[in-house]
Amino acid sequence: MATRDQIVKLIVGAGKASPSPPVGPALGILKEFNARTAHINPGVPIPARVTIRPDRTFSFELRTPTTAYMLLQAAGVKEIKNKIRGASRPGHESVGSVTLKHVYEIAKIKQSEPRLSGLSVQGLCKSVIAQANSIGVTVTA
Repeated sequence: MATRDQIVKLIVGAGKASPSPPVGPALGILKEFNARTAHINPGVPIPARVTIRPDRTFSFELRTPTTAYMLLQAAGVKEIKNKIRGASRPGHESVGSVTLKHVYEIAKIKQSEPRLSGLSVQGLCKSVIAQANSIGVTVTA
């Protein structure tokens, strides 16, 4: 039976990969992740998809910060960790607000990802608005 590549999905703060779990045991990944995220503000949550091959080599793809993080940053929400889980009553409780311009800018950032580049900006804006509603961020004109 042939062994397969293992795929691990992580969200790690930019420049903050450390020897503790979940990334810890793979020191090569630590150094490369921190080097590739050095230009980003430290601590910004960066999703990464790591492919580990049977011969113990790896490759990884960095993605843009999560939509929820960018929405909460744009809304000026200070305690982001607790708010990403969402409002207790989505659509009823508001933790902040963003404008359509913020939504458009977030959609343009997300469109820069190769996996999302084929989607229209309008479709991505609708997705960002839906995410905003689910985490309690109000979108204003």
